[in-house]
Amino acid sequence: MEILFLLKISVIIFRTLLLLLPVSAESRYGACKPRNCGSGPNISYPFYIEDTGLDFCGLRGFKIECSEGKPVYLTSRGPYFVEDISYENQSLRLVDVEVVDATCYAPSHYFAFDGGPMYFSSTHANLQFFYGCNESFSLSFEKKLIPCKSNATYVSYVALVVKDKELSYGEGCERQVGVPIDLEGGFSNQTIKTVDYPQLLKKGFTLRWYGDGCSNSCKTSGGQCGFEDERTVCFCPEGTHSTNCTEGKTGNMTILKVGTGNGNKIFKATIATTVAGVGALIVIVICCIRKFKYNKSICFWKKQNQTDQNIEAFLRNYGPVRVRRYSYSDVKKMTNSFKEKLGQGGYGGVYKGKLHDNSLVAVKVLNDSKGNGEEFINEVASISRTSHVNIVSLLGFCFEGQKRALIYQFMPNGSLEKFIFNNNHSLGWETLFQISLGIARGLEYLHRGCNTRILHFDIKPHNILLDEDFSPKISDFGLARVCTRKQSTISMLDARGTIGYVAPELLCREVGGVSHKSDVYSYGMMVLEMVGRRKNVNVGVDHSSEIYFPHWIYQRLKLDEELGLKIIMNEAEKIEVKKMIMVSLWCTQLDPSDRPAMSKVIEMLEGSLDSLQMPPKPRIFSFTSNSSFPSDSSSAIV
Repeated sequence: MEILFLLKISVIIFRTLLLLLPVSAESRYGACKPRNCGSGPNISYPFYIEDTGLDFCGLRGFKIECSEGKPVYLTSRGPYFVEDISYENQSLRLVDVEVVDATCYAPSHYFAFDGGPMYFSSTHANLQFFYGCNESFSLSFEKKLIPCKSNATYVSYVALVVKDKELSYGEGCERQVGVPIDLEGGFSNQTIKTVDYPQLLKKGFTLRWYGDGCSNSCKTSGGQCGFEDERTVCFCPEGTHSTNCTEGKTGNMTILKVGTGNGNKIFKATIATTVAGVGALIVIVICCIRKFKYNKSICFWKKQNQTDQNIEAFLRNYGPVRVRRYSYSDVKKMTNSFKEKLGQGGYGGVYKGKLHDNSLVAVKVLNDSKGNGEEFINEVASISRTSHVNIVSLLGFCFEGQKRALIYQFMPNGSLEKFIFNNNHSLGWETLFQISLGIARGLEYLHRGCNTRILHFDIKPHNILLDEDFSPKISDFGLARVCTRKQSTISMLDARGTIGYVAPELLCREVGGVSHKSDVYSYGMMVLEMVGRRKNVNVGVDHSSEIYFPHWIYQRLKLDEELGLKIIMNEAEKIEVKKMIMVSLWCTQLDPSDRPAMSKVIEMLEGSLDSLQMPPKPRIFSFTSNSSFPSDSSSAIV
């Protein structure tokens, strides 16, 4: 009798849906066709127009608003007009709304990525504005007066800061604002006095986005790319497909626009078949549940364990907007079934892969044994908040129970480790100096440049990746902690880091509080290894039986002796190496309060050698005295 009753209910549901569905909106295929705001470029995948209910037509982080007939890209700092979009080059050009009709060209705010999916183009430079400066203000590069923002008491300036030059904080000014621009014709010999900066502001700047997952085969087969169930799909006239309109459907039902003729018949037939199947499935499921309850054993569903539920809740509530979620089958496909292994770490293997747009990626597959999910959550939570030239970019992730993977931009030169501990791959001193400066900029950004403070806790050569130009990228945020900028110290229940780089306060609370200065210590130890091209500490050896490199190099500096380092070719290199050593010795002071902040480290590296004070002799903190540490110096402490 119950089954007969359920069949009757299914018929009622079926008939009701047939009555309601003919008034549905147009199909997703039609809804996602390119459109504009009345003027400006056409808006299509990965972008979508807000307030149209068509968020399935684009990716999160690619939202466009229409304001008075113009497309606008909103950030937390302010709105920007979308002047142009190149879907072929995956780029768009933005212009700050406040400079379009300005009479005084003095922007009031920075540009904020807000953890979004964009990055600056290769022509990116900055106009740095210094407001309310007094007579003590000085700058290491040329500046120009801004008359409309100056008076008898305070003056304001603008300077051009080209690629790879750190933005000055302008001591002696009330505030400063960095504004991105496009600078054509190369960066050499261009200063604020050789460019028309109001025109540069009005022209705007170019952003690019990473591969959006939309295959060309979708468009060429007559489909429209969209976003559904955390993945890119192809909306076609007859249904939803995974990549193009010529392959089988993904199983997702597409509601067609109802009219007259064959289209209406197909629509009703599709809905009738689907609803009837759903009704039958309901009957079967309910009967199975009753049977399994009777046997006091429900095995129809496999219940997720608590860890999986926690991770899913994290991704749902705090998941990144700029990275894509991939299925495990997608990961296998992009890595060609994990064919080319790039390396192995404590948390799993790293494999070379390729996305749909042929861009290369590095895929980090996490070990099943790391079942608590902490490393996965740490990495996604921290790195997805960042956008900096010296931080590796997280492009996607996979989470299917114990199958977890993280997809990063590919770094062709691998890790810094192989270039400082291997004589066959050595780098010149100028390159090493620029790498140390780039890492310092990346850490300074993590500590105070993004929306929240991020403490890395595992800075070491293995976790510094190098791109094709040997520009460094900080990677591996598995041990990272996210905290507010106001927190001077944080509470830690466990030690974390790698022996030889971990700060003493993480092991002994009497040394001091755990803070961003813990990363400073690790940075100092790493730069000393870059200089000595050897490990500072052999954890398996008592310090009394070996020469401790920081002490050896300190004595050389103090006595003004020759450094005895390899292949220092000229006086300029000697100065750079000495700056690296002195900065490192300051960073590795035992007391955290004696260590400089990363902003000061950058200032010391970029400043003159004569301005640096000799640091106190570094004191040894014995790692081997703590029995909780493994003997392998490459092992992470977790």
